[in-house]
Amino acid sequence: MTQSARTPIRILVVEDEIDIQELLVLHLGREGYRVDSVGNGEAALEALRDENAEFALFLLDWMLPGQSGLELTKGIRSDAAFARHARTPILMVTARTEPIDIVVGLEAGADDYVTKPFELPVLMARVRALLRRARPRAATSLIQLGDLTVDADRLEAKCRGEALTLTRSEFKLLLALIESRGRVLTRDQLIDAVQGSGVIVVDRAIDTHVFGLRKKLGTCAEWIETVRGVGYRIKNET
Repeated sequence: MTQSARTPIRILVVEDEIDIQELLVLHLGREGYRVDSVGNGEAALEALRDENAEFALFLLDWMLPGQSGLELTKGIRSDAAFARHARTPILMVTARTEPIDIVVGLEAGADDYVTKPFELPVLMARVRALLRRARPRAATSLIQLGDLTVDADRLEAKCRGEALTLTRSEFKLLLALIESRGRVLTRDQLIDAVQGSGVIVVDRAIDTHVFGLRKKLGTCAEWIETVRGVGYRIKNET
């Protein structure tokens, strides 16, 4: 479904291969998106500094001249100068296909990862899925569960007032569980929430993430329940 011409969703494409850049701009534009495109990380930073630019999604190549897409991703997620973009989804589109590259890209802050050469319909489906998940929430970003406090906008969590040092994947896992409070999420659903749809990960990888998250939550870990043979959920308050 194409977007309204009156309020087009704006996407930034950062790709140095001109043929691929033009292909992405063409097909994103056909779906009704407003597309800005640049060929290197420095030009992307200039676009990010434009206070009038409200991007809904970033498509980043990893191997760029000058600053890499990986460095750019880390900057978007951690630099206070780009705080308004801290929750904007990032889709990394790259020729780096090794499993370790995918892990590094996702842990750096990318929300999904597509390898080149890619099937255009698959990439466009990933774009639509990321934009759906990024729709603004009606409720406040601050969530309180007993002694556990989670700020979805600031990507912060506290237990009994003490800040928790969570990886991005652990925070996304915790937030996915909280947003589905009382409902069981399967391992496949949690894999999708943490690492992006289409990434092949064995089920037990989520068990490892949950184990690490529980350990960091300390006494607040009691909120996470294991549903044997199915997955996990955040229990309802009693």
